[in-house]
Amino acid sequence: MNTRVVTAHIPNELAEQIDQLAERLDRPKGWIVKQALISWVELETKRHQLTLEGLADVDAGRLVDHASVDAWTKNLDQSV
Repeated sequence: MNTRVVTAHIPNELAEQIDQLAERLDRPKGWIVKQALISWVELETKRHQLTLEGLADVDAGRLVDHASVDAWTKNLDQSV
């Protein structure tokens, strides 16, 4: 696998947390940062996909009007 070095300035507190995790997990700091970045990229990719799906629903007219949502939430209060 080809790799590349990426440099970032992070707050000291976060760096210390990474140091502690590396020690506790007996893993290199680079491994911890890599895992964190993988998770964040996957989350952002999913969030972007869901946003695109939501916008496609809007474009297709698959909407619920405010009055219907308001009535539904008021009904929730009554069912408790």
